[in-house]
Amino acid sequence: MHAFLEYIPLVIFFVFYKFADIYWATGSLIVASAIQITYFLIKKQPIPKRNLIFFGLIAIFGGLTIYMHDDTFLKWKVTIIQGIFAVALIVSQTVFKKNIIKEFLSEALTLPEDIWNKLNFAWAMFFALCGILNWYIAFNFSLETWVNFKVFGLTGLTLVFAVGSVMSLYKYMPDDQEENKE
Repeated sequence: MHAFLEYIPLVIFFVFYKFADIYWATGSLIVASAIQITYFLIKKQPIPKRNLIFFGLIAIFGGLTIYMHDDTFLKWKVTIIQGIFAVALIVSQTVFKKNIIKEFLSEALTLPEDIWNKLNFAWAMFFALCGILNWYIAFNFSLETWVNFKVFGLTGLTLVFAVGSVMSLYKYMPDDQEENKE
């Protein structure tokens, strides 16, 4: 359910872009993200850091996009978010000796430490690549192409990479037959 809620602002952004323009879409993205934060407050649940970071960047870069009437700020936001994710994964592991991917998935998966490190690095490189790809498409193609890439391309790439990650970890997952013997 939480994953579904995260995509609502993106869907609203896309619909407003298609029926109005980038500035209405940006405003709707800011409002939808604010509603997401409000939802957590009303439910008295902790607001996920990821949502706070998204909202902060959306409010700043989206606000600048609307105020300056320049979509460049919005285009940079995506690259900056991807860059933050990549840097956070690398820095947390190398400096703080915390593997963020392991912290998120360790309840569901038991993997050797070197595999956790490789998975963390792979996701960091994936986010870095997505940031570079966003920057390239944003500033070398039409606004229409960039919006489609932002909504469908990045979502699709993330889904494919997540499925590929799971498939690559399959050989490390416990065998159901071994669990039944115990």
